[in-house]
Amino acid sequence: MSNTGSWMQRVAQDWLVLELTHNSGTALGITTGLQFLPMLLFSLWGGVIADRYPKRRILMATQSAMGALALILGLLALTGSVRIWHVYLLAFALGLVTVIDNPTRQAFAVEMVGRDGMANAIALNSAVFNLARIAGPAVAGVVIGVLGTPAAFLVNAASYGAVLIGLKLMRPAELHPAPRAERGPGQLREALSYVRARPGLWMPLILIFFVSTFGMNFQVTNALMSRTVFHTGASAFGLASAVFAAGALGGALLAARRKRPTIRLLLVTSLLFGLFEIMTGLAPDYLTFLAALVPTGLAVLTFTTAANSSTQLGTAPDMRGRVMGLYMLVFLGGTPLGSPLAGWLAATYGARLSVIAGGVISALAAVVVAVMVARRRGVSLRSYLRPVELARGTA
Repeated sequence: MSNTGSWMQRVAQDWLVLELTHNSGTALGITTGLQFLPMLLFSLWGGVIADRYPKRRILMATQSAMGALALILGLLALTGSVRIWHVYLLAFALGLVTVIDNPTRQAFAVEMVGRDGMANAIALNSAVFNLARIAGPAVAGVVIGVLGTPAAFLVNAASYGAVLIGLKLMRPAELHPAPRAERGPGQLREALSYVRARPGLWMPLILIFFVSTFGMNFQVTNALMSRTVFHTGASAFGLASAVFAAGALGGALLAARRKRPTIRLLLVTSLLFGLFEIMTGLAPDYLTFLAALVPTGLAVLTFTTAANSSTQLGTAPDMRGRVMGLYMLVFLGGTPLGSPLAGWLAATYGARLSVIAGGVISALAAVVVAVMVARRRGVSLRSYLRPVELARGTA
């Protein structure tokens, strides 16, 4: 609930920025960039904290802080005293808390179920995490259209109560805590060396970085496509987000069925996502835009869920927090670059070109990484990506 609320707030925050700045794509990109800038600067340190301290206690602190920030922004918007610098400051503060919360929450899923249920727990957790990134905007669009922008922030603030109650009611004796990393020098270098020695980790991370940074700027592009290209209101924007979320739900369910996703599945889904995103940018009308969002959401959620699962399953328990910190760095840390760039492209050349550019870069990244994998395995790219095996998703 709180994860969905967090993404709901991000969309409501973007809508508020557009209202405060008269549809400025640049201001929208700056806001999103500020929120994700801490991930770029401090993500690895967040992973160190996740490995070093009890994860349940960390989550109780981070969830409380995130709820408080949402409440402050909601009250400012409700009273009409909010200014753009308030939004910038609170977005950056939320990003600081998220740096610690994200890797901790990802690694904590395994501690709740133990080794036997690890594969399914990771798949379901990553599906929920990535689906919330899509469902949150859909809920936000409905809430904004019916109740107004301040209500979205207040609903998000209330959603953290459910998580805090759940964490409090857990029985610590029944958890399966991973070995804690001892305090000492070189823990970040150890994590980087660990990943560098394993192509099964660093190759997907390269792909994740390009797709996430340049292709997954939905908070910016979908809002601008709805508002400036098709000239719709918040309710229609909510409908677009809901349609996108419906496709994403299908992708989450498909990815969660696989116990150990393969690099080939990541390559195919990222390529399909890029192609479908190009289709959304070329959509001639609003209905075609909605139709194209369904396969786009399906492809991107299959990709992101499989990427999260393969990273965690390929990592030792005592390294999982730090590796997930690195994962979150490449997954979200590039947003300070991608979001302002998407906003600038939309402001300068139009929202359509911004969407199309993200799709092109995502598709090219998939092809480049596929070539790297095929060369390492000594096979041709065509042989490695032949259709019969793509359909089966085999290694």
